[in-house]
Amino acid sequence: MNTLINPRAYDSTPSCRVAFIGLGVMGYPMAGHLAKAGHEVTVYNRTPAKASTFVAQLAGADKLKHANTPALAAADADFVFCCVGNDDDLRSVVLGDHGAFAGMKHGAVLVDHTTASASVARELDAAARERGLHFIDAPVSGGQAGAQNGQLTVMCGGEPAVFERARPLVMAFARACVLMGPSGAGQLTKMVNQICIAGLVQGLSEAIAFGLRAGLDMTEALDVIGKGAAQSWQMDNRGKTMIEGKFDFGFAVDWMRKDLGLVLDEAKRNGAALPVTALVDQFYADVQRGGGSRWDTSSLITRLR
Repeated sequence: MNTLINPRAYDSTPSCRVAFIGLGVMGYPMAGHLAKAGHEVTVYNRTPAKASTFVAQLAGADKLKHANTPALAAADADFVFCCVGNDDDLRSVVLGDHGAFAGMKHGAVLVDHTTASASVARELDAAARERGLHFIDAPVSGGQAGAQNGQLTVMCGGEPAVFERARPLVMAFARACVLMGPSGAGQLTKMVNQICIAGLVQGLSEAIAFGLRAGLDMTEALDVIGKGAAQSWQMDNRGKTMIEGKFDFGFAVDWMRKDLGLVLDEAKRNGAALPVTALVDQFYADVQRGGGSRWDTSSLITRLR
């Protein structure tokens, strides 16, 4: 069962007609925040039962409904939000006779929160322009908890004027929403984010494994070094659970490998050297082979025990 949202205050943004496509662990609470903010929300999910559950759970929200295709969900919407799995999933719900673009009215904006490639972002931006539509690539960071609490960080690519139109709505579930550049820049920034996380989690895993073998009380050790230059979000939020062997905190190894695959593909195109990222990607492959596909990313430490 998806936890929808935690209570929060919303800025006074005029009500808009909104569609949300993709009610996974991220999209479900994000769409909930938009409904709670007073927007008219129509949802689409490939599993219709989840869309029905969403509508039933938010029965008190005004003008909330679900549709049978992305095109029907997007009909008459001012903004269409999307959060699905990968490039192919994104194309399947945006393009074609039943895709969102087919139902969107002239001048409407599609804001895509999928973590996807920069190339598909540029492809869909070009397709949108041909139809008199607008496209913003807007991947997020903050995980399931960030989506539930309305505290996501959103990295965007697109035209400044279109971004300014969309930003007030995005802030219903975000603590920061920043335009990074033209189409694709949001996805490239998310890749930078994932490179940083991969290195941090591997470093933290090695530090904990080393400290345990050295006989240290690693809970106490993390408390001490967390007050100095080694402090990080990963240490604060995952260090102690890594010591305890708990790996059920949302963002799965399978998803991280998908993201790192996007990173490494982009690096091949732009010539960036990513030796640590490539190595950590293979370490995550080891975790998958060991049965940890659905463990969260902090499970890197299991290789070292």
